[in-house]
This record gives sequence, structure tokens and C-alpha cells, in this order.
Amino acid sequence: MNSIKKVSIIKESCRRISISSFVPEFKEPSQYDIDKLKEFIIKTNKLFVLTGAGISTESGIPDYRSEKVGLYNRTNHRPIQHIEFMKSPDRRKIYWARNYASWPRFSTFKPNTNHLIFSEWEKKGKIFHHVTQNVDSLLVKAGCLRLTEIHGTSYKVKCMDCNFRLTRDSMQLLIKEKNPYWNIITNELAPDNDVQLSKDQIKDFNTPTCPNCKNDRLKPEVIFFGDSIPKKIINLTSEKLLKCDGLLSVGSSLEVYSAYRIILQAKELKIPISILNIGTTRADQKADLKINTLCSKVLSKIKF
Repeated sequence: MNSIKKVSIIKESCRRISISSFVPEFKEPSQYDIDKLKEFIIKTNKLFVLTGAGISTESGIPDYRSEKVGLYNRTNHRPIQHIEFMKSPDRRKIYWARNYASWPRFSTFKPNTNHLIFSEWEKKGKIFHHVTQNVDSLLVKAGCLRLTEIHGTSYKVKCMDCNFRLTRDSMQLLIKEKNPYWNIITNELAPDNDVQLSKDQIKDFNTPTCPNCKNDRLKPEVIFFGDSIPKKIINLTSEKLLKCDGLLSVGSSLEVYSAYRIILQAKELKIPISILNIGTTRADQKADLKINTLCSKVLSKIKF
């Protein structure tokens, strides 16, 4: 075996290890489960899809709450709070140093089977609207258009003082200009790209400033914990749900109220609800069908 082929095999092996390390333990789905969800999908004319971090673990991005492998179970790290980011220059410095260090890896993640299936279903006219809690924009990369990223996206940045906007890739260049000799690299991963670095690693980092107003309150267009989803987004998702006749929740524990609220609305409207997730969810008792397994194991078997 030549050296090039050996390197290729090693890289592929590392990629598989990285991806599988964030997928929780699961049992294979039964044929009954697959048939029941297929029946639900076929009967639904206007499907409302609600997705969470569980659809992206198969791309190699960890979720927050999964047993043993979720961020909260592996570390003491908790996402930054909106109020601390807005009020503290030191917290903004810490945030952007960590985000900058991990962006080269985070930005290269690709859509997996789950994202591509939802894109295919949308093209076939099955999905009327799709709401995702994820900020990784993998559904956008997969080609989904009938989509609301309810918690925003890591791929856009906005100045909170003058509303100046730029892409996250442009932000990377802006930070590099301010930090030409700061070359910290991390292999850690987080669902929101906010990884851990030591104080010593961060001390020489210079916080980027807005090209327009020169203030330093540049923020990714992500709803941080403690912030509120804009009313117009809530109204939009509610209006879309009113026109649907079935709701499928995939890869979400539904612990966050922004997602659970949609389940409650569907229940009130008597819209049938199916849930596909590894482990229990906050809404299991609200569901007409609950399947406990890896998302792609079921989605890939549904043809219509």
C-alpha cells in the first residue's frame, strides 16, 4: 500500500471517529416504527418540520443535552448569556477569541443524510415549512429554502450599535487584521462554535471593532441564551403552522421553550405530532408517535 493511500485511510478513519463520538447510544429502529412514520409522512399534505442539534451530530457537531456525549454532559462549559456579551468588553474579547480559534473547523462541516433528506422532501413539495433551532446553517448548505433558523445563524455578524452587517468569513479576516500574530488553534467543538480557551491563550487577543462605527459590539446573528426571539419570527412560525396538517420534530429534546411552544400550538390546533429523537423529550406525552433512535436510521428508509 503506497503512502498516499495510507494517509487517505487515516484521514477517513479520523473523520469517522470524530463524527461518531458525538452520536449518543441508540437502538436500531423496528420496521413497525419505520412503517408508522412513513404512514404519517404520506398522509400529511403540508408537513411542518421542527429540528434540533440531533440532526447535526452525524456531521460531527455535538449537541447540548445528549447523555454522555452532549456538551453539558462532557464539560462544565455553558453558552454565553446575551446580557454578559452586551455589557462586558472582557466577555466579548473571550467570546471572539474562542469563536475565531474554532471557526476554521466549524465552517467546514457538511450536511449529512438528515439535512439532504429534508432538502429532497422540500423539493418534492412535502415540507410546507421547516423551523430549525440550529445555528450551523447545514440545512441552508443542503439547499433548504422553506426554512426559519429560529435561533439565527453563525454565518452572519451584526454590529449591535449601528446595524452594520458582514459575513462570518469577512469577520474572520477582520479579526486576523487585528491579530496578525495570534495563532491559537483548537480541536474542541461546540454546537454554537463557542469553545473553551485558557486565560493565558486569550490575554494577547485584540477584540475586533465595527468597520463602520468603530465600536466593539459586533455579534453573530445568533439568539444567545437569555435573549428573546423577535416577535416577527414567532408570528411567522405560528402562521406557517396554521396552514399545516402534520408536525414532525426531529433531533430535539424540545427543552428550550422556543421549540416546545410550537409543539403546544400544534397540540392546541389538533395537528398530529410525530417525534424522532434519541432519548426522551419534553413533549413525549404530547406526541401521537414517538420513535427513539438515530434520525437517519429512519429518515433514510422513508420513500414516497
